[in-house]
Amino acid sequence: MGKIIDRNTAEHYSWGDHCDSWVLVDTAGLSVKQERMPSGTREQLHFHTNAQQFFFILSGTATFYLAGNRIIVAEQKGILVRPETKHYIANETAEQLDFLVISQPTTNNDRIIIEG
Repeated sequence: MGKIIDRNTAEHYSWGDHCDSWVLVDTAGLSVKQERMPSGTREQLHFHTNAQQFFFILSGTATFYLAGNRIIVAEQKGILVRPETKHYIANETAEQLDFLVISQPTTNNDRIIIEG
């Protein structure tokens, strides 16, 4: 039988500059995380060899840099990032950014950092 999970019961870790991640699902074939980014934060430029990722913005506005292109994704919208696409997400607004990132398969041991 399935186990109910939420941010209060999920594994939590911090990354970057005070960003948060809650691991909702973590299997070899699927990863689902809820993440929070404060204003003015961003990820490192990277890519995944095997995993594709779908980002769904719960609240706020995300700026994605995908293969050199800048793409704005508004609240309640999403974007698919295919394997081997150089990318990062940034919060370039004054508001907090909350989103889901769904990776298939998992990104564990499948993240190649391009810049530090």
